[in-house]
Amino acid sequence: MLSDKKPEVCVLGLGYIGLPTAAIIARSGCRVLGVDVSEHVVQTIAEGRIHIEEVDLDGLVQGVVGRGMLRTSLSIEPADIFVIAVPTPFDDQHAPDISYVLQAASNIAAVVKPGDCIILESTSPVGTTEQMRDLIARLRPDLKIPGLTGDIPDIAIAYCPERVLPGRILEELTNNDRSIGGITPRCARKALGFYKRFVRGECVTTDARSAEMTKLVENAFRDVNIAFANELSIVADKMGLDVWEVIRLANRHPRVNILQPGPGVGGHCIAVDPWFIIHGAPDETPLIRTARGVNDGKIAHVLAKAGAMIEAHKPSRVACLGLAFKANIDDFRESPANKVALALAQRFGSRIAIVEPFAEQLPASYADLDSSLIDLDDAIESCDMFIVLVDHDVFKSIPLAERAGKIVYDTRGIWPDQPAASPTPGHLRLVG
Repeated sequence: MLSDKKPEVCVLGLGYIGLPTAAIIARSGCRVLGVDVSEHVVQTIAEGRIHIEEVDLDGLVQGVVGRGMLRTSLSIEPADIFVIAVPTPFDDQHAPDISYVLQAASNIAAVVKPGDCIILESTSPVGTTEQMRDLIARLRPDLKIPGLTGDIPDIAIAYCPERVLPGRILEELTNNDRSIGGITPRCARKALGFYKRFVRGECVTTDARSAEMTKLVENAFRDVNIAFANELSIVADKMGLDVWEVIRLANRHPRVNILQPGPGVGGHCIAVDPWFIIHGAPDETPLIRTARGVNDGKIAHVLAKAGAMIEAHKPSRVACLGLAFKANIDDFRESPANKVALALAQRFGSRIAIVEPFAEQLPASYADLDSSLIDLDDAIESCDMFIVLVDHDVFKSIPLAERAGKIVYDTRGIWPDQPAASPTPGHLRLVG
């Protein structure tokens, strides 16, 4: 049974996961302090506005800020529950960087008190929660730390990763099941009581290392399956087949469910998390490593094919449709679409136009290039060639009549009615 006293909560990191999480916790009736290193982010949220694109998030943030349930700061303050939702990137050698997590833990150590609970939500290599615990133990020798004391510990430490889909984050943070891994079972139960305040899905307790691995496995599983689809698209291309038709027919088998190929894999989860497993067990992960290579290699395949089409058909202007890593969001992290469009812009200059309905301006990497951001109507009127890189709904809505006469390279399979490759350049469609 939940205590009548609602805990004071501090959320560290107000990005794509931290801000929605803070807002949902505040909606449940807990007073929340959101902490971020960016003054712009802190000020924007303090004014009841948002700095990211997510369905229904703007109204929720405006409401909880207006009621005084969510406030923001550049500095940490004492609380009852601390939730860490900071980035965990990797370096050029794909080694995970948990420095942001450890810095957050150091900041918490300065204010944590007996009875508090610290929860790490950031996707992390196996063992990160224990490293965080050990750091807090060194910084706060006055506290009894779980797993390091034979007595009842003063604080609880747990790991609970999110599993959400951009564009549905608020719904999935509330309704999806959660795996809650404690340093000890007592820690897991403490965190469980907190999550039950705002999560309708089932909350399952386990140990911290199992919860960490579970998050990585979920995304590695998806990466491997997407790699099969992407490799299949390359094979189909070589054989002159329509990969979308092959997948449609194969998926009629009752035990086959091939995913959809694309220009690669992006985002901060599927394109990143498998490397955490590989880094922890490099000799035992040939399949996961190969899948990463296939999905990263698909970017080069798309670039080569798009470049060859531009050279062969010499369109006066080419529209790259989409920069985001998936449909209907404004998130460009690790986006294969962005990488393809940027490389084409560097090669072909002003002939490349970018259509991205979820961006008001091009990313900083385009600053010194001649390519421009245009709207979809302009692209339809002025561009001879479309390269479909993201399956935004607005792109799917373009009827065949408005695509007539265009050279089309559809990496997402959004236009099944587009005429297949033929000797007539104006009706060329290439897939895969």
